[in-house]
Amino acid sequence: VTELVDGVFIGLSLNHAIGDGSSLWQFFNSLSEIFNAQETNNVLLKNPPVLERWFPKGYGPVHNLPFTHSDEFISRFESPVLKERIFHFSSQTIRSLKTKANQECGTATTIISSFQSLAALIWRCITRARKLPYDEETRCSFAANNRARMDPPLSLNYFGNCISAIRSMTVKSGELLGNDFGWAALKMHQAVIGNTSEEISKTVEEWLKSSFIFHLETLLGSMVVHIGSSPRFEKYECEFGMGKAVAVRSGYGGKFDGKISANAGREGGGSIDLEVCLVPEFMYALESDQEFMSFVSSS
Repeated sequence: VTELVDGVFIGLSLNHAIGDGSSLWQFFNSLSEIFNAQETNNVLLKNPPVLERWFPKGYGPVHNLPFTHSDEFISRFESPVLKERIFHFSSQTIRSLKTKANQECGTATTIISSFQSLAALIWRCITRARKLPYDEETRCSFAANNRARMDPPLSLNYFGNCISAIRSMTVKSGELLGNDFGWAALKMHQAVIGNTSEEISKTVEEWLKSSFIFHLETLLGSMVVHIGSSPRFEKYECEFGMGKAVAVRSGYGGKFDGKISANAGREGGGSIDLEVCLVPEFMYALESDQEFMSFVSSS
């Protein structure tokens, strides 16, 4: 906790070896509940953590990693000089994006979600800002909570790691920008529906058979746009005696060119803040992109 002249700044972090974003914010909201029930001896948490471990059939609970020295799995990543900016999208803008995506992809019913629509927009606009050659490939990925996707589903209060990176199919830059916005949104939707319980279990089993340590460098490259965090996390619901937080921001670690963090807007109602990291040249181009800035809200 850092004390400011007119408030406080609360910093928190959690290693992914312990849990994912859902677990982090479940824990922090539980701390808030306990704080706000100081006069109560017994606090009944709204979302008590489920600590029972899940493993694929035939595996667990102990798994030996094939490493003999820490140098084999510890790496220190230093990002290039980046420019970071928060772009706000109002709930009305998000609804407009969703409507536009579904109209342009030509579906009879609404299938493209709000988040998929926003991901498609930022993917297209960053690709254009990077001025990639027509034939250079690009893709967009984002972290997905797999608890409800499992068969049978895990409790939403499962404490641990239950996420995967959903990746769009790799396409050429010219193809992404040559087609309309709805085309990109449909690619994002197809990636989501392909993230089935069978695929999730298969990926976990493959890792257990041939374990490796994930390194941030695998996400890097001029082709990549990666969206982390989630507007579904209850970040503004945490309260420690000073009212609702003024803002939510992420720290220094884990940032690279093309990294985006998605948070709920402070006013709620489906609004979203995107914390975008790009090298300065690309950020300046994004800030001048008419398609992108036409959807950005001033407040």
